[in-house]
Amino acid sequence: MNLTARAPGPELMDADDLDPDDYAAVVADLARVNTVTLAPRPTLAFLARAAAGHRTLRILDVGFGDGDMLRRIERWATRQSIAVDLVGVDLNPRSERAARLHTLAGSGITYVTGDYADRGGGWDAVISSLVAHHMTHDELVAFLRWMEANARCWFVNDLHRHRFAHAGFPLLARIARWHPIVRHDGTLSVARSFRPAEWLPLLAEAGIDDARVFRVFPFRLCVERLR
Repeated sequence: MNLTARAPGPELMDADDLDPDDYAAVVADLARVNTVTLAPRPTLAFLARAAAGHRTLRILDVGFGDGDMLRRIERWATRQSIAVDLVGVDLNPRSERAARLHTLAGSGITYVTGDYADRGGGWDAVISSLVAHHMTHDELVAFLRWMEANARCWFVNDLHRHRFAHAGFPLLARIARWHPIVRHDGTLSVARSFRPAEWLPLLAEAGIDDARVFRVFPFRLCVERLR
C-alpha cells in the first residue's frame, strides 16, 4: 500500500451489522494491543501534567471503545489521590455494552452512547485514543474546535503512519492470535493515520496555534494542548 497519503476507510469494526459479541471480542483484543504497544503511557503522562496544581479532574474520553483507557485512568487517579469524574462517550452502542461487560462492579466510570458535541463544556481534560484516524478531515477539525472551546486542556493519542508499523503490525497480530478483524483493521488504521506535518494545517484550520505535536515510541503520534 502507498502510504504517501492517508488511506480511505471504513474499517470492519465500524460496520453497522457487526455482531455485538464479535465487537466486544474485537475491542477486548484492541485493549490488549494498547497494552503491548504502551498506548496508555502518553495519555497518563499528559494527565499528570494537566493535574499539576489540581486535586480533582473532570475527564471526558471520546470514543472509549472497550473502556480500557478510562479504567487505567481510574487506577492511576487512585494511586495519585486525585478525585476524578470519568465519562466516556462513543457513537457506537456496542462500545457501551462491551465496556460495561469488561468493567468491574464498583467502578465510578460513566459510559454514554452518543455524540461528544452533546456533552457540554467545563471539562478539565478531553482525551481520545485511536479515534482521530477514524475521522474525516472536516470531522477532525470540528473535533479540535470543540475541544478547544470546551476543555481546559486536551490530548489526542493516535498512530503514526509509518512503513515499519504498517508492515510489522500484521506479523505481531498473527503471533498474538488477535481477532482477524483486529489484524485487518489495525493494519488499515496505520494507513489511515497521520504524519507529524499533516497535523499542522489541521490545527491551523481549527484556529489553534499553540498545541504540541510529538511522537512517542512505538509509532504513536500525539497532540497536546495545555493551558
